[in-house]
Amino acid sequence: MQRVRPQLTVLVASLFAMQCGLIQAEDDTAELAKKALNPIAAMYSLPVQYNWDQKIGPTGDGMHSVTNIQPVLPFSVNEDWNLIARTILPVIDQHGLAADGLADKSGIGDVTQSFFFSPKRPTESGWIWGAGPAILIPTGSDELLSSKQWGLGPTAVALKQSNGWTRGILANHIWGLNGSPPDDKEKVNATFLQPFLMYTTHTYTSFGVNTESTYDWQSKEWSVPINLFITQILKVGGQPISIQAGPRYWADSPTDGEHGWGFRAALTLLFPK
Repeated sequence: MQRVRPQLTVLVASLFAMQCGLIQAEDDTAELAKKALNPIAAMYSLPVQYNWDQKIGPTGDGMHSVTNIQPVLPFSVNEDWNLIARTILPVIDQHGLAADGLADKSGIGDVTQSFFFSPKRPTESGWIWGAGPAILIPTGSDELLSSKQWGLGPTAVALKQSNGWTRGILANHIWGLNGSPPDDKEKVNATFLQPFLMYTTHTYTSFGVNTESTYDWQSKEWSVPINLFITQILKVGGQPISIQAGPRYWADSPTDGEHGWGFRAALTLLFPK
């Protein structure tokens, strides 16, 4: 009987340690799921987002796909503030936008570089926010894939996460810096609004909706895609990743813009500290 007690004690201690480890792992995954939905989380990540849209151009037969490569780099400024750098590098493939085929192009579009200065701690009411400059960089590999002008303006984001819900909005406005843009280009003057709402379950599956609305102040036209998506956190070979997929519908767009239904899929590599 005396030999059994030490073995029983070891077994109970081992089970307790395993239980604590599972709880810690669940807590870590829950925190990771929240950060993955926070555009200004202090976490290195590499989202790769694929978008497909159709019914574009005068004939309505055009289509294009845009693969956005969007690295997120956080920097600690001091004890109270972070600087979050978000880059969007689009890789574009478009076909059928013009009957003569001259608009059939593939290549890199213009980069949008945003910097958010964000407090390390939420407000007393739980809001997380950040603000800073947004820069348009004319990196397009073809004149049809680029605005051919530099742009600059403010950007800001605010969100709150509680009881499984993530809600907020990201916005920016960019003005073209060129005094007189090229003859075949309109001056950049656009407002971007992205309200979002997501709910995360106990299995770290998130169901969400957002719009990525752009208002062009030169043409006086809206582009309003509504995105519905499901996001799942998982690990592959120990590497945390987020996968996302869902349809999108164009509620409004310019005459020759996207119409009807499209599709989005995304893969994000997560690098928690």
